[in-house]
Amino acid sequence: MKMIQGRFRAAVFMGAATLVLAFATGAQAQNPDSNNNTWPYATTGRSAPVLAVVGDVACQPGEEESGEKAGENCVGDTAQNLLASQAATAKQIENMKPDAVALVGDEQYQVGQYSDFENGYELTYGAFKMITRPAPGNHEFYTEHGAVGVAGYGYFSYFNGVQHNPDGTQLTATISGNPDTGGTFTQPVPFSDGQAGHFEQTGGLGTNTAGGPVGVGDGWYSYNLGSWHLISLNIECETQPGGCSNSGTWFAAELEWLKKDLEANHSACTLAYWHQPTFSPTNGIAIPEGPTAVSFWQLLYQYGADLVLNGHDHLYGRYRPLDPSGNFDPKKGIREFVVGTGGETLDPIVRTTVKSGSAETNMEDPSGNVNFNAENLEAGTGQFWGVMGLTLNLNGYAWDFESALKDPAQPTGPATFSDKGVGTCHGPANRF
Repeated sequence: MKMIQGRFRAAVFMGAATLVLAFATGAQAQNPDSNNNTWPYATTGRSAPVLAVVGDVACQPGEEESGEKAGENCVGDTAQNLLASQAATAKQIENMKPDAVALVGDEQYQVGQYSDFENGYELTYGAFKMITRPAPGNHEFYTEHGAVGVAGYGYFSYFNGVQHNPDGTQLTATISGNPDTGGTFTQPVPFSDGQAGHFEQTGGLGTNTAGGPVGVGDGWYSYNLGSWHLISLNIECETQPGGCSNSGTWFAAELEWLKKDLEANHSACTLAYWHQPTFSPTNGIAIPEGPTAVSFWQLLYQYGADLVLNGHDHLYGRYRPLDPSGNFDPKKGIREFVVGTGGETLDPIVRTTVKSGSAETNMEDPSGNVNFNAENLEAGTGQFWGVMGLTLNLNGYAWDFESALKDPAQPTGPATFSDKGVGTCHGPANRF
């Protein structure tokens, strides 16, 4: 699935996913034509569609993986906080009744196994699966903290569906050969195309139970919503063929696809979303994905895109419009929102001057401006979990981030947080 024209395609699956609409307290099946509950089967009566934006959501069920940061799973002293936070943001989406949900990565911690999606993410955000348009994060591909990654298999299997052998058993793949650590994970093999975008069945590490090679998740796609063109991208390039180089086979293919998608786009407004931000409110650009994402920004800037949405930093942040080098550009600049506030432990906003050292690898913007956040970050918080509602107007947008729950580990400061505003679109660079 590279482009979804017109209305969303939706598939209804029976079984464990039948709880998807039961998450809302007291929800009942209703006639789609009823005035009492049209969502999500019919229009809400709004003049413009609303996109719910959030990432960094579901804690890991069970025990921590070896070597993981303490306190980010669903058991232990902080478990109640993490379970409560992801439930609170899910309830916020339910109350918002959006037309679509844009997930900006790290849907499931810690290594995004299929069983974790089923026993973690599904229990809250599974309620919105039919209207969800995801992008993957590093925890879906994962190469850090001593845990072997699952190469996106859990993510693609959850959103695209699982293949089966002729005898009805799941077709599985053994994921091994991680460049950082030893060890393996056995995961279901996803279908090639579906809600998470395309999954190439060959070219990856290891073998499946049928004796064939495991695949490589592409996962980039685009769709239209109202007058807007939306693009979901995959920046998890580190362990893909060719790595994060613009000339590497995997990332070069994504850049070529993005260029063609933008060339064919004549929508009034355009936004793109992926996981690791190009500009970080934590002053901690992810290496190598953050600098690599500048290539996305350059193409988006060239073709007149309006917004970029990211996660990874566990906070909310809004920047003024910027060019690919991080310079303020009120005429053509792209505004970045970071909304990594879905449920996982929160990060602090950093506006102070960065002091570079001899081993410095995390600069806060591509030009190395040590005062970048102080000059360009317009609003932000690292104290609250919440969801941003983005109203996609005909020639502009309105954002509304509202806190759902305050971090009990940060008792000082305001009890709630809100950030609202409006902006106008540039119009496409390639007009008719």
